[in-house]
Amino acid sequence: MAMSITPEKPVLIHPLWLRLTHWLNALAMLIMVTSGWRIYNASPLFNFSFINELTLGGWLGGALQWHFAGMWLFGINGLCYLLINLFSGRLKRKFWPLSPKALLSDLLAALRGKLGHSDLRHYNMVQRAAYLFVMVAGVVMVMSGLVLWKSVQFPLLRELLGGYEAARYIHFYAMSALVGFVVVHLVMVALVPRTLLAMLRGR
Repeated sequence: MAMSITPEKPVLIHPLWLRLTHWLNALAMLIMVTSGWRIYNASPLFNFSFINELTLGGWLGGALQWHFAGMWLFGINGLCYLLINLFSGRLKRKFWPLSPKALLSDLLAALRGKLGHSDLRHYNMVQRAAYLFVMVAGVVMVMSGLVLWKSVQFPLLRELLGGYEAARYIHFYAMSALVGFVVVHLVMVALVPRTLLAMLRGR
């Protein structure tokens, strides 16, 4: 009597909640960064401005409205992501332990193009450090953004960040860090296209 062989079920790499928060975060960052560049152009911190065609809002008032809309999406979605990671234990499972020696080894391997990605369920040390860094940068961006938005309502936070003007610089640097992360992230996706498929379909 022939035995039937049941095909193995594909291994889930990213659960649905992670994929949803990932793509919502991508949308929120696109809105906030492009509208933020338009806001920056109205009162530059440095001796340059962003190309208007790359900005969102059309004018300062419109950019502010887009920025506030993106702010709520970024803040609520980011909070959901952090809380689920924390209470599900995923934060500890995926991102710890973080070893400086192993991080250096993986970084050197990545620079030589020899860092393996055979199992997308497990993050290497470079990925762990990068994702933890971007979480911190996101929190800093939200905190400094609150000072810029409601400076009077958050006096303690304003003082902790060194005042309103200092918060503007911190906000800009946090944004730059996130944009830099996105650029590197996109390069890595181009090098390992399977990561994009996994984030789209979960497997």
